Amino acid sequence: MTAPVRVLVVDDHPVVRGGLEALLSTAQGLLVVGTAADGLEALERVAELAPDVVLMDLRMPRLDGAGATERLRREHPGVHVLVLTTYETDADIVRAVEAGATGYLLKDTPLPQLLEAVRAAARGETVLAPPVAARLVARVRAPVQESLTPRELQVLAAVAQGATNAEVGRRLHIGEATVKTHLLRVFAKLGVDDRTHAVTLAMQRGLLPPPGAR
Repeated sequence: MTAPVRVLVVDDHPVVRGGLEALLSTAQGLLVVGTAADGLEALERVAELAPDVVLMDLRMPRLDGAGATERLRREHPGVHVLVLTTYETDADIVRAVEAGATGYLLKDTPLPQLLEAVRAAARGETVLAPPVAARLVARVRAPVQESLTPRELQVLAAVAQGATNAEVGRRLHIGEATVKTHLLRVFAKLGVDDRTHAVTLAMQRGLLPPPGAR
């Protein structure tokens, strides 16, 4: 008889965590071995319980899903991470995939598809929600953009926090004219005409973290 797929459920919302545990526990061939409320607890539980698949939320306190996934893949390469989240922005998707997630599903995924995705993840197969797959394909097909320099990213990050040119200059110890020059170069590289669109596009492309990201 084939051994059941051992699953660890990681989510910072107790109701979601309990609901997923209850749903997965009724599925044939799956065994929920434990739960965790954040990324750090997930690392501890994986070391204790040796699951085959970690069902991982993204936005969590202490250590988020992408950070936990990166450490899990490094410290426990045999464990597969299946992201299950409400977020489908480019930045979230790219961070999770680059961290080593086997799959990326949204929380509105129908139960039969979720169960099959867990089984597929245990086999090491890539599972992507259709909207996520479409976004990744679009990024691959997009023309290569001229990359921003570290200083340009620093300037743009400060602007995203609401800093004026003068405040950016003081923060980075450069002149206000230099700040304006960096911003003009950023606008040219991103193909935008103002600060708001530059920040928005940078977030969409994963160059800057989205608002409220932890």
